[in-house]
Amino acid sequence: MRLRKIIHIDMDAFYASVEQRDFPEFRGKPVVVGGDPDSRSVVCTASYEARKYGIHSAMPTSKAKRLCPHAIFVFPRFSAYKEVSRQVNEVFHEFTDLVEPLSLDEAYLDVTENKKGITSATHIAREIKQRILEVTKLTSSAGVAAIKFIAKIASGMNKPNGLTVITPEEAEKFLEELAIGKFYGIGEVTEKKMISLGIKTGKDLKHFTQSELIRHFGKSGSFYYNIVRGHDFREVEPYRTRKSIGAENTFAVDILDKPSVFAELDDIADVLWDRVERSDAKGKTLTLKVKYDDFESITRSISFKNFIDSKETILKFGHKLLTGTEAGKRKIRLIGLSISNLQSGEEEESAQLRFAFGD
Repeated sequence: MRLRKIIHIDMDAFYASVEQRDFPEFRGKPVVVGGDPDSRSVVCTASYEARKYGIHSAMPTSKAKRLCPHAIFVFPRFSAYKEVSRQVNEVFHEFTDLVEPLSLDEAYLDVTENKKGITSATHIAREIKQRILEVTKLTSSAGVAAIKFIAKIASGMNKPNGLTVITPEEAEKFLEELAIGKFYGIGEVTEKKMISLGIKTGKDLKHFTQSELIRHFGKSGSFYYNIVRGHDFREVEPYRTRKSIGAENTFAVDILDKPSVFAELDDIADVLWDRVERSDAKGKTLTLKVKYDDFESITRSISFKNFIDSKETILKFGHKLLTGTEAGKRKIRLIGLSISNLQSGEEEESAQLRFAFGD
């Protein structure tokens, strides 16, 4: 099988960096994009100055304020972020048309064959980073590898303004030595479960058979089995159609108290709406997912004639869907909300989705 040359580009603290670029008085200071810290909003992005205080995306802004009372809190300016996204996307297309958008601030590029005839993917990554800096005055980080999975991990290893290259010859050792929590797609809950099984690194993970991993982690077990061996055959898909946008939370302690369950749902709705606004897509179906303490999962959905256009709609009908479950009667370990039946910006306005890139 022919080796590909994949680059993953991730803008550095994107929303916060745009704010610091546009407002010089914010530079060098902790900036939190996400709205009023006295409301139920969540952090979209925090500048690196703010991250030193433990602030991160999806954290309630009220908690961010407690961690850093002198932080500057600003509301998102999505029109500004989308314009920068458009500019960066144009830079990508100077080199290749095989660009797969993930959200406004990151993308995969396949540069195996590129418009400039450059044989070195590392050289291309350097040029792209420099061009982005020239055009937007913003820094980005890049990961270079033969597969998407490793390129994605590599781009986050030396932020900000980093460039990490993992050659095919280095891939096996890289994955074996990688801490399990650094594997893209393994969250905190799965990480804790893996550690309880003695899986702390990729090398530990390789000791488990595929059937054993499936027994412990369900269908995700096959993914873990393959990915630690570098088996990622996904191609860069420039016109990838997203099927849904979602957010969920697995609780550290199962919840029975009904008001607490509804409060958790509100937080999840905040995260979901942020992701909807980032994605430049709209949907007509809202789905609630509930997993009880005995691991039984149920879903409840409602569809609308028009697109879901506000967080208030998600909250109102999310509550209605949750009321139709056994919340308050049975312990709950997970709640999720998702929007599907999507229409992208490209379907509404030619080439709009092509401008968006980057999770």
